[in-house]
Amino acid sequence: MATTILVPVAPTTADEAVPAPARVQPAPIPTVGEEKAVDLELGSSGGPARHVIRHRAASYVKVHFARLALAPGAYVTVADPTGREVHTYRGDPTRGDAARGDAGFTRHGSAGFAAMSVDGDTAVVTLHTRGGRGSHVAIDRYWRGFTEAEIATKNPRSVCGADGRRDAVCYRTSHPAQYAASRGVARMLKNGGGWCTAWRVGRGNHMLTNNHCVKSQAELDAMEVQFDYDCATCGGNDPRPGTKVGAKALLRTSPGLDFTLFSVDNFDQIAQFGTLFLETRAPIAGEQAYIAGHGDTRPKRISLYEERDGGAYCGVRNAQLGTEDVGYSCDTSGGNSGSPVLAGSSHKVIALHWGGSCPHNVGTRMDRIYPQIQDLIDNRP
Repeated sequence: MATTILVPVAPTTADEAVPAPARVQPAPIPTVGEEKAVDLELGSSGGPARHVIRHRAASYVKVHFARLALAPGAYVTVADPTGREVHTYRGDPTRGDAARGDAGFTRHGSAGFAAMSVDGDTAVVTLHTRGGRGSHVAIDRYWRGFTEAEIATKNPRSVCGADGRRDAVCYRTSHPAQYAASRGVARMLKNGGGWCTAWRVGRGNHMLTNNHCVKSQAELDAMEVQFDYDCATCGGNDPRPGTKVGAKALLRTSPGLDFTLFSVDNFDQIAQFGTLFLETRAPIAGEQAYIAGHGDTRPKRISLYEERDGGAYCGVRNAQLGTEDVGYSCDTSGGNSGSPVLAGSSHKVIALHWGGSCPHNVGTRMDRIYPQIQDLIDNRP
């Protein structure tokens, strides 16, 4: 994800020209976590039936199973201490042993699989058995999420002016269309230690993000997707755990246009959060726009105004940068890569955000991406 600069600037008219900068390469995806080795066993070899993995002040814990061999009727749960999040596995999904209703999972280039992460600094792994024998569970590593202070230290960024973003829920009543559009936007955890943003597109099981977030099926296999990671109250810093699913199939990708289209597992669990549709026209200089995404790995925020509510709406500043990009003044930061840039007039997506610098942030125009994916998606509202 690009280290993006916040750009609170006065809106331009269609006749005002903003110089087009040379296209730059997106910066690396923000580093937000690290892998830790452990050697833990549960089950019939005499080990305990429960392990608590705690990493002080971690923002999340994601557990990797080197082996999961369960007797009939046995299952494993990975949960936070309060039971707010519980991920259940009745078999090793990489061996075809998963049961209907099991949680999603990710692969990380070796035997075994990783459970969906749990928010907070503690994961409780429990083996549930009927007879107490015949099951063996081995945990070889976990990932822990950095604190906000660590993220800021490891991922420096520049900010021009004030940050106009607010929690998505702040606009539920005042701007219901923008809030509704944000529901289809998700946070992505890449390989246990990096964040991007993705969103549902069209009527089927399709998601869009940047190519620099996901370039291959192997990278997609290590990706978990979290919907509804929103604050419950405006400014409350009280995010819901949301719904976490694994990614499934890479359908199409383009380094030049910096997009990747993919599907997810357990689609029925996330269909409730809605979807977005694409504008097939070119952006218009001066039109209002807004962005929903997970900058700085935080709960979803909407960039609607230049600096604060009641001020100028953010919008398109340069409708054509080179042959495929558009420049806009909506605020973003590390973690926003892959966010949708939506037209204020139609609430359809006009660009796929990938980065930026002063005097504006930058995304790939959707009228350039749409012809590359129109045969795969249903873009009829």
